[in-house]
Amino acid sequence: MSAALLSIIVGASAAVLLGAALVISLAVLRKPMTMPMAVASILVGVALVAIVVVRPSGIPIYIGALIAVLGIAAATVGGNPFTRRALDIATGKRVRETEDGGILIIAAHASDPEGARTLMRGGTVIGYLERVAMVISVAVGFPEAIAAIIAVKGIGRFPELAEPEARERFIIGTVASLLWSGVIGAVIRLALT
Repeated sequence: MSAALLSIIVGASAAVLLGAALVISLAVLRKPMTMPMAVASILVGVALVAIVVVRPSGIPIYIGALIAVLGIAAATVGGNPFTRRALDIATGKRVRETEDGGILIIAAHASDPEGARTLMRGGTVIGYLERVAMVISVAVGFPEAIAAIIAVKGIGRFPELAEPEARERFIIGTVASLLWSGVIGAVIRLALT
């Protein structure tokens, strides 16, 4: 098999795998479940392994563009259910989430929702922005930007990190989100170089 044909096959396969991961992620976006997200994770992992093992050279521009578009979409959107599922598993559903991705903290002396306060509002939007920045920085070969992403997020959230629930959620959510988008960024980078 010629190197050009092998590059086309591996590139097209990576695009299909990233597209399938995106579709699965969209299907469970409202209610993340372990099995579909595990399958999506395996698909992304297989795409990465295929690109690393074969190291295709000269993937046609149209396949490269498809990998980039599907990869950025899968990293950004797919990271939401992946991260939320990781948070649910880690916290055992002890933390109640708000619509915007914040968390409700109910004082120990009052189990009344009126006594609840919200921390880390806007977590969903921040997560999307974090993953877009991460996948693009890795894909273009500027991994140093990861430090800036984490620093900006940490500085912005610092006042809220006094609560143990907030610290736990911040660390787990950030690592899960960056892991998901970083791996997909690596697929894009390796496929296009």
